[in-house]
Amino acid sequence: MKTYLSLSIFLFFLSTACQESPLDWDIQTVRGPISTDELGKTLIHEHILVDFIGADSTGYHRWDRAEVVQEVLPYLQKIKDLGFTSLIECTPSYLGRDPQLLKTLSEKSGLQILTNTGYYGAQRNKFIPEHAFSETAQQLADRWIKEWEEGIEGTGIKPGFIKISVDQDSILSPMHRKLIRAAAITHRTTGLTIASHTLLAVPAFQQMDILKEEGVAPDAFIWVHAQAEEDLSQHVRAARGGAWISLDNVNADQVDHYVEMLSNLKENDLLHRVLISHDAGWYSPGEEKGGDFRAYTDLNEYLLPALRKADFSEEDIDQMLVHNPAVAFGIRKR
Repeated sequence: MKTYLSLSIFLFFLSTACQESPLDWDIQTVRGPISTDELGKTLIHEHILVDFIGADSTGYHRWDRAEVVQEVLPYLQKIKDLGFTSLIECTPSYLGRDPQLLKTLSEKSGLQILTNTGYYGAQRNKFIPEHAFSETAQQLADRWIKEWEEGIEGTGIKPGFIKISVDQDSILSPMHRKLIRAAAITHRTTGLTIASHTLLAVPAFQQMDILKEEGVAPDAFIWVHAQAEEDLSQHVRAARGGAWISLDNVNADQVDHYVEMLSNLKENDLLHRVLISHDAGWYSPGEEKGGDFRAYTDLNEYLLPALRKADFSEEDIDQMLVHNPAVAFGIRKR
């Protein structure tokens, strides 16, 4: 199986006319680095635990790791049984990121799990720590780079990507411009991909412009929650510009819309720039047994059958779930 994935990723890579081999890239998981061909079938945007109390109040005291493991592990084992081998966990620091919890769940489930560095600016900076308001982009980047070089909070667990977030305003706020600049600086040092909770096209292109100013190529940028943009031509525009288009809230009620968005990208020969996932999970501290945890199965149960009916081939599906995550999250400076 590993040989097949190595060959298929290599052939995909050749088709993109790039000179650098993806087989030379690493993926950083909570249990250590792996090669791109080991990533396998991947859910690229999910959550285990999210704590919305605010940056000034959250912390590990808010949840019991053993209880979280007990509640969440069956959901992870289910997707492992469905053939997924990796899950990218997108909860940032000051919002419930817990690398030690993720490592335990990875070990128990057998799934490869990635965590992140960076700060979440959406919801008017409620989840931004106090020091970020006075520090420069370089100072923030120094903190994130330190996590990459030394591990997160003394755990030795390193981030596999950068997660930031901006609001949907037509003009990015000074804080959010600082976040994307800090992410660019971090990328230039670490090679980590930048996944930005963005939603609409206007802030997506503003961030891409800032990355260009900072000397970072658009293929280092994931437009997270791009499904919120109603003008599908903007997906095409961003993908042609090199960005990753992340359609990451797959659920049974919106399958037709996802088929429409993905068909639009396929018709424009852009499936190689697409990432898909659920944005599911969400163990909530303070609620009994973590509240209403959403399973990671709608993609497999509803979207994939609908895509097959819409003449998506198994190669198309493999492209989005196996090849693209490996290329998107492969660590290299761009």
